[in-house]
Amino acid sequence: MRDLIFTDWGVVEYEEAWNRQKAIFNALIEEKVQKNGIDSKQRSSQEVPFPHHFILCQHPPVYTLGKSGNEGNLLVSEAFLKSKGASLFHIERGGDITYHGPGQWVGYPILDLDDFSLSLRDYIALLEEGIIRTLADFGITASRYQGAIGVWLDADNPSKARKICAIGVRAGRGVTMHGFALNVNTDLSFFNYIHPCGFVDKGVTSLAGELGHEVSMDEVKDRLKIHFNTLLSGR
Repeated sequence: MRDLIFTDWGVVEYEEAWNRQKAIFNALIEEKVQKNGIDSKQRSSQEVPFPHHFILCQHPPVYTLGKSGNEGNLLVSEAFLKSKGASLFHIERGGDITYHGPGQWVGYPILDLDDFSLSLRDYIALLEEGIIRTLADFGITASRYQGAIGVWLDADNPSKARKICAIGVRAGRGVTMHGFALNVNTDLSFFNYIHPCGFVDKGVTSLAGELGHEVSMDEVKDRLKIHFNTLLSGR
């Protein structure tokens, strides 16, 4: 039985969350390395469930640029961002630049993919599926956009396609960190200062923007937990 721990960190500064993620990530890698040093017969008789973490939180306004991102996709200066109460971090996840802020659920699953028999590509698809199922609970039909990671609306119509959830992950020794950012009641004006995820001709949207009213963050959180628990426990 896998031990899947859901935690809500509340509203937390990005740097603090990043450091807390790294501490858990490094501890799980160390634990995994130690377990792999035990012979298989001994491990099967002694092993306890590997602690998989699924963290949800919100951040004050912040932009993050992935290791392969293009700094040209930030359209304003860092001084301008500071005037807007936002900051910028260069981080080790994949993907380009994105925005995090209040009214957005950011998910940081820290999982051992080997324990779920998942490749990194399959894991990203699982994240997308969990978001798609969550949005469906609110009457929103979402899907994947060919050639791009994340969750989109009107993905089959390039002129109308808009992203509602960005995904960017890192994996080391099969253990993941970083994850997804789902726009719920997000102030979308902050996306005007970047080419989100490197796209120059695609918009962004939110649950509130699509439904025309604010949505309960707790209700979205509960649906996320249900769907990701189902998807991961079924592995």
